[in-house]
Amino acid sequence: MTQRTALVTGGTGGIGSAIVRYLAGQGHRVATNYRDPDKAEAWRKAMAADGIEVCMVQGDVCDPVACEAMIRAIEAKCGPVDILVNNAGITRDTTFHKMTYEQWTDVVNTNLNACFNVTRPVIEGMRARKWGRIVQISSINGQKGQYGQANYAAAKAGMHGFTISLAQENAKFGITVNTVSPGYVGTDMVMAVPEEVREKIVAQIPVGRLGRPDEIAHAVAFFTGDQASWITGANLAINGGHYMGW
Repeated sequence: MTQRTALVTGGTGGIGSAIVRYLAGQGHRVATNYRDPDKAEAWRKAMAADGIEVCMVQGDVCDPVACEAMIRAIEAKCGPVDILVNNAGITRDTTFHKMTYEQWTDVVNTNLNACFNVTRPVIEGMRARKWGRIVQISSINGQKGQYGQANYAAAKAGMHGFTISLAQENAKFGITVNTVSPGYVGTDMVMAVPEEVREKIVAQIPVGRLGRPDEIAHAVAFFTGDQASWITGANLAINGGHYMGW
């Protein structure tokens, strides 16, 4: 396998960490961004203890100027970004009639606008090199909606709209753009939900359990390989059968 530089935004989170590990295990140089230096350093040391060296660059995905600087710093340290995984995401859950403008914009900026902010500085290089892999990490709730998540569902649905437009524009340049839509995965965020609520969620999943972060990472890695060059504009739902829409 050709070694490439992969950027995973939000790489210090549960799913992000699994993606970083998987891509590094395939021999790629992996980079991620961070905002909190202390948290990032502790995470980097934990990865290094497992033999995984990650290029860490400070950068707020909500800030287009910071993202430009972040990409240039990664290029200087690791080389051109050929694999981009737009994984950064947050929630600010509440019913819409109680939702504040800040709760709306915080989620849309982090989950959707970040796709523009991070992808824009790398897309021209990919087009020039005639190779690229871009993967958005969306969500089951971007497909089916969710009570109390109008902001999150709108942003996650928008990520796939971004995917299918970008896929059409860049197919002739050897660039594929796809979406992975996880269901409920056993990350710290999901495990922080009250146990009785989690039990109700699991009861709705035909497979009968939460997903594992490494299962999501496997799907992302599939899309980033040379063998996936004829797959673009696709959405891969990974949710244990929780939602089976087309």
